[in-house]
Amino acid sequence: MEGSVLFIGGTGAISWWCVKAAQAAGWNVSVVGRGLSHLRLLPDGVEWIKADVTDSASLASALAGREFDVVADFLSYDVPRLRRNVELLAGRLGQYIFISTASAYQKPVASLPITESTPLVNPFWQYSRDKIACEDYLVGLVRRDGFPATIVRPSHTYDAALSVTLGGWTDVARMRQGKPVVVPGDGTSLWTLTHASDFAFCFVPLFAERRAIGNTFHITGDEVAPWDAIYRDLALAAGVRNPTLVHVSSELIGRFIPEARDGLLGDKSHSVVFDNSKVRAIATGFAQKIPWRVGAAQYVNFHDSHPHLAIASPELDAAFDRLAAL
Repeated sequence: MEGSVLFIGGTGAISWWCVKAAQAAGWNVSVVGRGLSHLRLLPDGVEWIKADVTDSASLASALAGREFDVVADFLSYDVPRLRRNVELLAGRLGQYIFISTASAYQKPVASLPITESTPLVNPFWQYSRDKIACEDYLVGLVRRDGFPATIVRPSHTYDAALSVTLGGWTDVARMRQGKPVVVPGDGTSLWTLTHASDFAFCFVPLFAERRAIGNTFHITGDEVAPWDAIYRDLALAAGVRNPTLVHVSSELIGRFIPEARDGLLGDKSHSVVFDNSKVRAIATGFAQKIPWRVGAAQYVNFHDSHPHLAIASPELDAAFDRLAAL
């Protein structure tokens, strides 16, 4: 075995693929969590440490006396949660990998491509600002105490169970019904999509890697496409050759679909192109295996074969009708 790794969260769209990749690379993998996912079951041979990570006493009891070479934290979204995890495991780990977000990068972006030195400033999205605060906390520990932290920033990462477009399966349903589909902005801004398995390929080589300690990396695929092309590839995967795409500003979408506003203004309405040379100096040999056209087909096929998941939202459908009619 390469060593021991603890995943805090291991059944999410990104973390599950990283669990699989770590196990395949020879790591002794443990996952702490409630294990409630019915979509992504842990592979055989992975240790499930049952605990409620939102409950400090439950987590402390489950991890009492345990030591790990690597801890990969996918479930800290604010400083109090992150501080609790760090203090709980301090002195019992060799490396702490915090999953941040590429949406933390400056918006609007001053120049492309984005590198790890691009400023972290996002005035639009609280989620991103909370992740920035987490990074600041860890950087302080690294500088003051030599804490063995590594920060990883995923961008828009998906798998067959997770949609990438604004409306999710509602978009596919509308395409198949011949209804117009709302695309944020004018459809020409550039976006980077990364399948979670491609992310995992670059993530696992950072484990117990001395060059990663105290360092920061983003991880994305190479494919860059305008949003119109992303929607058209999804339509093609759904068997629709000529979808009707209606362009609506992110601000206007936010008025009709308030829960989408911050993510659009703070992330998806901006062109993003990433320079991944830093992580690929460690994760050598990377080649994107799943381009979006393939990923779109996987998404549609998965949902067609799981009808209980292929459910359009009546609320979103009605909101899109109103937006398309403006």
